[in-house]
Amino acid sequence: MDVYKSIRALQLEGVTSQRAAAKILGISRNTVKKYWMGDAVPWDRKTYQREASVVTPEVRQFIEHCLDTDTAEGVKKQRHTARRIYNRLVEEFGYTGSESAIRAAVHEAKAKRKENEVFIPLRFAPGQALQIDWGEATVRLAGEKVMVNLFCARMSYSCAPYVIAYWRQNLESFLDAIIHTLNYLGGIPRSIIFDNARVAVKSGFGTHAAAQDNYSQLAAHYGFQPVFCNPASGNEKGLVENLVGYIRRNVCVPLPQVDSLEDFNTKLLEQCAKYLNHKIDGRSQEVGKMLAEEQAYLHPLPQYVLDISKKAYPKVNRYSTVLFDTNYYSIPCKYKGKDTTVKAYPNRVEIWINGLLVATRDRCMGRKQESLDLRHYLPILERKGRAIRYARPVLNAVPTEFLKWMEKQHLNSVQMANSLRFMHPSKFHRSEFGGGCGERPLLFDMELSVNSKSCTTR
Repeated sequence: MDVYKSIRALQLEGVTSQRAAAKILGISRNTVKKYWMGDAVPWDRKTYQREASVVTPEVRQFIEHCLDTDTAEGVKKQRHTARRIYNRLVEEFGYTGSESAIRAAVHEAKAKRKENEVFIPLRFAPGQALQIDWGEATVRLAGEKVMVNLFCARMSYSCAPYVIAYWRQNLESFLDAIIHTLNYLGGIPRSIIFDNARVAVKSGFGTHAAAQDNYSQLAAHYGFQPVFCNPASGNEKGLVENLVGYIRRNVCVPLPQVDSLEDFNTKLLEQCAKYLNHKIDGRSQEVGKMLAEEQAYLHPLPQYVLDISKKAYPKVNRYSTVLFDTNYYSIPCKYKGKDTTVKAYPNRVEIWINGLLVATRDRCMGRKQESLDLRHYLPILERKGRAIRYARPVLNAVPTEFLKWMEKQHLNSVQMANSLRFMHPSKFHRSEFGGGCGERPLLFDMELSVNSKSCTTR
């Protein structure tokens, strides 16, 4: 800029030649010639675009064919890259040009597709549609940083939100979250819009998607129409996409400090209730008032609550445990060898035998874990007292100090089992992160009264 200013100043001051101006400024005469008459400015640069001669119309047609195939297949992680298109051109057509030329052509073709994409403003009638989606967030739970999954739902007319957190994005959590959402809204919309995630879609995508059997059952029972978006089309459920970011910014910044997943869900519900007082630009009323108007158009909830649990039918093994989803859950030892029905819900596992509920355990969220209840093994420990000091159900639940105390008292197996029996279950600390698997001892104060014949705990 300073050089240009000096050139123009010399020209206006009447310096007779460009040669003299170049000598005065100590620059090239070509530079002086370029700017001498003010025909060009240094901040306005011309763009030069040279068409690669090797990118023929046939090559461009093949690139468009590859991109059209990707769109039709709808498989997100199996799409043509520029390198894959280049390799196919070399292998199938004997292409001799450079890979960089193909990369530029692919980039140009994709950019044109985005430019040609036009979005249509939508308007939904009251009670017409509910948009749902999954998101992730990090929280500090019991002092430890963990990742949780956010199920987000938003009515398309009123924009009323509902958010609930789960450990997993599995089918049980998905169905449970929809039921919670409909209960919160107080009715059922005519359709629910979701993407093509495998938790809901068995095969296909978009209008060709086939819903999972359990999701189809839920839709039939509650009377809504499952609607699936086109591949890579988050704009088709933009309201709930925005909700995911809203929750992260307004609830998860700074990182929430909570004691349990239930505490975090309470915070989420409070934020959803707070949002009902918000007025969206372009809307005539607050979200809460529009929701009240919309609820009049929702279908009523069914009286029968659908069982959304995942079921398995294992047999009780010799350790009085049943295997479900790679994890072991204990039941009372008297049921060894029996056939069971395991019903897995998002956060708990129920074990049934012949229509009788024999055990309820917190669901393990990892793999190859075990959830052992000490009370299930007390009848065996009465007969096998020497196993107490090595039994995993005991070591997982009972403080080490108490075990050392029992050893010093020279108690028999019945007395030791009774000591364990009278320990209140609320004294056992359950890990929030393991979903109840592998209980760890929590130190607590006890008063013990012991004589040679009995051992009791107060």
